Amino acid sequence: MAKKKDNNTVVNNFIEQNITETLELNYMPYAMSEIVSRAIPEIDGFKPAHRKLLYTMYKMGLLNGSRTKSTNVVGQTMKLNPHGDATIYETMVRLTRGNDALIHPFIDSKGNFGKAYSRDMAYAASRYTEVKLDTFCNELFKGIDKNTVDFIDNYDGKMKEPVLFPTTFPNILVTPNQGIAVSMASSICSFNLKEVCDATIHYIKNKKTDIKKYLKAPDFTTGGELIYSDEEIDKIYKTGRGSFKVRGKYRYDKKNSLIEIYEIPYSTNIESIIEKIISLVKLNKLKEINDVRNETDLKGLKITIDIKRTADPDKLMSKLYSMTPLEDSFSCNFNILVNGRPKTLGIAEILDEWLAFRTLCIKRQTEYDFDKKWDRHHLLIGLQEIILDIDKAIKIIRETEDDSMVIPNLMKGFNIDELQAEYVAEIKLRNLNKDYLLKQTNAIKDLEKEMSELQDILNCEALINDIIIDELKQISKKYGKPRNTDIIYSEQIDTVSDDDFIEEYPVTLFLTKENYFKKITQVSLQASMRVSAEHKLKENDEIIQTLESNNKNELLMFSDRQNVYKVKAYDLPECKTSSMGEYLNNLLGMEADEKIVYMANANDYKGYMLFAFENGKIAKVEMSAYATKVNRKKLINAYSGRSLLVGALYIEDDKDIILIRDTDKAMLVASSCIPLKQTKSSGGVQVYTLKKNSKMTRIMTKESFITDDAEYYRCSKIPATGHFINEEDKDRNNLPRQINLF
Repeated sequence: MAKKKDNNTVVNNFIEQNITETLELNYMPYAMSEIVSRAIPEIDGFKPAHRKLLYTMYKMGLLNGSRTKSTNVVGQTMKLNPHGDATIYETMVRLTRGNDALIHPFIDSKGNFGKAYSRDMAYAASRYTEVKLDTFCNELFKGIDKNTVDFIDNYDGKMKEPVLFPTTFPNILVTPNQGIAVSMASSICSFNLKEVCDATIHYIKNKKTDIKKYLKAPDFTTGGELIYSDEEIDKIYKTGRGSFKVRGKYRYDKKNSLIEIYEIPYSTNIESIIEKIISLVKLNKLKEINDVRNETDLKGLKITIDIKRTADPDKLMSKLYSMTPLEDSFSCNFNILVNGRPKTLGIAEILDEWLAFRTLCIKRQTEYDFDKKWDRHHLLIGLQEIILDIDKAIKIIRETEDDSMVIPNLMKGFNIDELQAEYVAEIKLRNLNKDYLLKQTNAIKDLEKEMSELQDILNCEALINDIIIDELKQISKKYGKPRNTDIIYSEQIDTVSDDDFIEEYPVTLFLTKENYFKKITQVSLQASMRVSAEHKLKENDEIIQTLESNNKNELLMFSDRQNVYKVKAYDLPECKTSSMGEYLNNLLGMEADEKIVYMANANDYKGYMLFAFENGKIAKVEMSAYATKVNRKKLINAYSGRSLLVGALYIEDDKDIILIRDTDKAMLVASSCIPLKQTKSSGGVQVYTLKKNSKMTRIMTKESFITDDAEYYRCSKIPATGHFINEEDKDRNNLPRQINLF
């Protein structure tokens, strides 16, 4: 029998549990632990792993002491962080000066700690490296021993560790932080310390201040150029979400034809950039590059690119920015833990939370100092009572037989409390002189003045703000650095189109009767001619059209189904005369039995297309009829289908053309005599007067027809019957062997 208990059903010793209950009981605690205890930074700018490591080093005396082996620090940190030595050391590496991940590193290091901008430059083992806390850490621990922050037990309850660091500046905006938790993530970019301090000071003075005026933009240790978009930066500053682009910096060595990249985006690395460049070179998309190599050394990062002397370095770099991680986006998600709860905050909200936190730290430190001074003041007041009659005090002590009664007798004799009596009793005999006692009691007034000042601080928020401002000014002056990342505006960047990425060079295009296509470079074609190499063709195939073009040209390919296919020459593969070429049905996605009968350069859609039909008609269509606003690959009804197409011809301007009827007659006529048609699918106008069973078979330019007297065939009006072709011209133009190309 199935039993029910607490909304769960037991069936065959298995418990059927509601999925939502399972998630609440099992998964949610894990998810919250991941969010709160590991992945998301808190308002002091640190994750727990960072805090445990730095606090351990602080307790080891490494703030002012000499360096110690990293292994020693890792071992001591395990008393607070039980997640293993490897993860602790990896955390340490990123915080060191040697790794170059932080503009203001927290750890002064010696040895190889790898580089943040390199994936393959591995750091040395912890037994070989040495570390100590950087002097910058004074700003993290200031007042930590004066009850400025809460402390909690470590994992085994044998030690105490701080919940937060009482940072004297908004470290959350200075130290970059990224983390992925369950169902949420955090990505905080770094800002320049001096700018952060200036912005915070002005914000304290006026909450309506324009933060962007002082906090200009993010700043990274790897430098580069930040492409500034006012709209994007404004969005990030207000919402804590958004992205911006950073690109590398380069210099050109004209003498040696070298491009040296010496700064890269923070979010990428040298190896990824080089691998992408090599890949593009292999794909023939970067023909200007001869070699690329990593020349990073002790002087710093450097990627060297050997380029061809004919290459334009600026255009090449524009290509690299667009096609490689040399220009990369940094996505911001300012998700921060505030009082144990994750919040996505804008810059002003982050400053509000940090100021509230810092104000509390100062109040707690002030209370601590006040209490210490009050205790000292209280003891001195008791001492003052003793000074009035020192002999009496000595007499009480001398006449007291039982040691345990000294304190009670002093309390009774001078009307002081136990603490005061204890303090008096502990004074050394040599200090019972007038000079010493007067010096001690004279400090009472100074203590009262200091206590009054401390009380004023506790009662006045403006005084606390003044303290914060003063600390920020000192930090800015002592640790401030110039920006690493330059700011450039989008309008300063030359607009780069897709055409700029395409290499321009002449090509010759060949079309065969069996629908094969060849694109051959001039260099390859000339090499073939030198060795008298013939075109390799399929059996019984032949070339029906040769077209001189350019790799950047757009081509129009007309099929026997009244379709026109638009294709970029650079999208078509190159081949050699020794290759059969590419089958156009596969390249263009045509129907199985569809064939291309004519191809033309688009030439910015200027000029005309002439379509000659078997019935003696010719349609003259403006090329602009094939231009489209959208990037369409195929247009239907490209020409009329009412009669069989026997030939097509592109002309840039009106010119003389030759029309052939069967194999016996030819007509020379000016294309200007043929009126333009408004639609592509027009049937055309009658040009040839045909007899029964006669048909027009060919159209060509005047220059293509070999004859000694072309004017013999001229007809001044249309329609016309043409002139008989003399036998010599038939032989010259191979007309007896009539070939129906279509």
